[in-house]
Amino acid sequence: MKKTIAKILVAMVVALAASLPASAQFRYGPVLGATATNLTFKQELASVSQTPGFQAGLQTELMFPGIGFGIDFGLIYNMAGANVNLGDKLIWSSQGFGKERIMLHQLNIPFHLRFKYTRLGGLEEYFAPFVYGGPDFNILLGHSHCEAMEWSGGDLSLTAGAGVELMRHWQVSASYNWGMTYALKTKLLTNYSARTRQWTVRVAYLF
Repeated sequence: MKKTIAKILVAMVVALAASLPASAQFRYGPVLGATATNLTFKQELASVSQTPGFQAGLQTELMFPGIGFGIDFGLIYNMAGANVNLGDKLIWSSQGFGKERIMLHQLNIPFHLRFKYTRLGGLEEYFAPFVYGGPDFNILLGHSHCEAMEWSGGDLSLTAGAGVELMRHWQVSASYNWGMTYALKTKLLTNYSARTRQWTVRVAYLF
């Protein structure tokens, strides 16, 4: 099922690229990122602290010359999670749970609208700022072992970010991601679920 969804999204982007005017510029390349992630539970029943992670995958960009607008899409491995101290409450500490490192391994599929400012009198060949934002679809690939939790198969989030393109190929960006749907929940408490919050710094090279 997860592979089918990814194939459908890739096919949609390829079909869109094929149907656009020849003036549209489609580029792709590898991307690497460093992340700091947290989990936001519905109630503050346990202390939570963020954890570092990383990203790696493929990024694409489809831009319309002259207007500066376009879209970006990707297939990116994402590590997310947090340290959750379940030992704060008797309901979990009585069963032997303490400070748990909760990690999620996801296939991150961003689909963002972006604007790149290129009217810089020739400087855009070396330096071009851009902003972007939109939804991210996250498919769960795996997770850490914690018997206290139940995991969703995936979640939806929103991203807002900004960056700069250097020398027409390198892109450096930073973004913040808000989870809109739950990524996991506890087994013992009804509707006690958590959403992800993530800071990301990325470097991409587009051919």
